[in-house]
Amino acid sequence: MTALIPTDAEDTGQLRDALQRALDGGPALGFGMLGGAPEHVADGIAAVIATSGSSGIPKRVALSAEALRASAEATAARIGEGRWLLALPAGYVAGLQVMVRSLLAGTEPRQIEGRFSPVSFAEATLAMLRPAGAAGVPELYTSLVPAQIATLLDAAEDTAVRAALQAYRAILVGGQALPEPLRERAGDLGVRIVRTYGSTETSGGCVYDGVPLDTVAVRVVDGELRIAGPMLAEGYLGDGSLTARTFLHDEHGIRWYRTGDLGLVEDGVVRVHGRADNVIVSGGINISLDRVERIVRRVPGLHEAVVVPVPDERWGEASVIVAPRGEVLRRSEAEQLGQAREAVAAEIGAHARPSRLVLVDELAVLSSGKPDREAIRRSVAELH
Repeated sequence: MTALIPTDAEDTGQLRDALQRALDGGPALGFGMLGGAPEHVADGIAAVIATSGSSGIPKRVALSAEALRASAEATAARIGEGRWLLALPAGYVAGLQVMVRSLLAGTEPRQIEGRFSPVSFAEATLAMLRPAGAAGVPELYTSLVPAQIATLLDAAEDTAVRAALQAYRAILVGGQALPEPLRERAGDLGVRIVRTYGSTETSGGCVYDGVPLDTVAVRVVDGELRIAGPMLAEGYLGDGSLTARTFLHDEHGIRWYRTGDLGLVEDGVVRVHGRADNVIVSGGINISLDRVERIVRRVPGLHEAVVVPVPDERWGEASVIVAPRGEVLRRSEAEQLGQAREAVAAEIGAHARPSRLVLVDELAVLSSGKPDREAIRRSVAELH
């Protein structure tokens, strides 16, 4: 057995040393661990990350040193090695992988000072661009979530922010779907974005721009995406039944992770349609809210919108668009809702049209930067 040490991941210098020890055999690091955490884990485990994932049910994902290394090595094989900026909490798998990739590349990650902002991002990036001796300027990489990219693009008129965005060989963007308008804006500015798909259970992103990393296999079973590869988690600490339901062996003995996401694989390209459990039944018809949200986010002014379910007296359930007030352009709320409803009707059908548009000063977010969908849903339910 290996000792498990809870950590708050605040001091990157101390974390880097502790992570190196964890990768070399222990003790293992516990992120987000609350009371009642075990003091030991199985040999080979390097990190345990407490996460609610997309379901909102608390889980403790156990990741081996082998899985973390495999993920980092596959990323380096796809996009190259260099110096990384840590712009996400190291207690989340995307932030932790920035640390692991840095260790394997023999580089020191740069951490953003204080709260994330266009200014702090630019300052940290430009500091990394200063040559360090004969080695010169390294290739730069970072991982962000879509909300951070949106914030930076909105501030890109500032020369320093724009130069910082353009300095990266690759900016990995994951955690949630990247709205197409954001991707197009980034491309127009010469910002090199790589859209990633994965989860804590896969040691972070393992599909880049729709293409699985070299050591990853993706297939579809009954409409659900399943993933195999050396970066899969060992399972859920203290929950053998959930582990058994989520990680399955096929007839060849290959271990697959059930993602809970609907999607398909066409000509080697993975397309994610949304969560299998983020579906409402409206008038007897199943509607994927993830799919509705992706369409809504293509509407100008709604690229940060979140679509949540609400009870409906007539249809049983309906959907509501929630968007930051500042994102709605110089049009009336009714006009904005009308355009979104038309777009959804054209692609899915009239039955899937959102019923309302709710404007808020700002969206509730988790510490990871993702929208806090449950908090948003509750606030809408109170209004409704």
